[in-house]
Amino acid sequence: MFTGLVEGLAEVLELRRERRGARLVLARPTLGRGMPPWKPRAGESLALSGCCLSVAGIGRGGTTTFDLSRETLERTWFASVTSGRRLNVERALRLADRLGGHLVAGHVDQVGAIVAIEESRDGGRLFTFEVPGSFERWVMEKGSVAVDGISLTIVAPRRRRFRVAVIPETLKRTTLGRAAVGDAVHLEGDWIGKWVARLAGER
Repeated sequence: MFTGLVEGLAEVLELRRERRGARLVLARPTLGRGMPPWKPRAGESLALSGCCLSVAGIGRGGTTTFDLSRETLERTWFASVTSGRRLNVERALRLADRLGGHLVAGHVDQVGAIVAIEESRDGGRLFTFEVPGSFERWVMEKGSVAVDGISLTIVAPRRRRFRVAVIPETLKRTTLGRAAVGDAVHLEGDWIGKWVARLAGER
């Protein structure tokens, strides 16, 4: 489990296609201000822009390798990722940690897109996202959503679109600071909401 609070950024060095999927190679993560130093370990689970992956190996200079299955390539935008792109990085939640965002499983539900970006008066930005029709049920006013692994609060949902207000600190710490209209984003609906919907449906 994760919280949607990004700890650092990692640059993509290579996406190497293989017979049954691909190998993703990242540079050593650059941590946010005030974050204690840490090194990924083989087998450790990390959320990379909202997608939970296991560290397959550690190379020279702290490069980190991940194996991507066909399922992961089909459900995410990793299939088209290019060298130089940065990914949001978050370590798995410990039971004793504070839950500053919301419960995030790291399982990408759908891929959406940024359709508008506006500057706000406080130095932040207002983002408008468009989601596939099958994701619309998880979009509700003041509800939580994970966008590329970032815990955000939904504002003014309207059918397949919703807005979020992103503060300057989040722009500095995450990939949203360099995001542009048209960029694809990973979407994950609220984990608790999914269980409530399933249990209510069974009754």
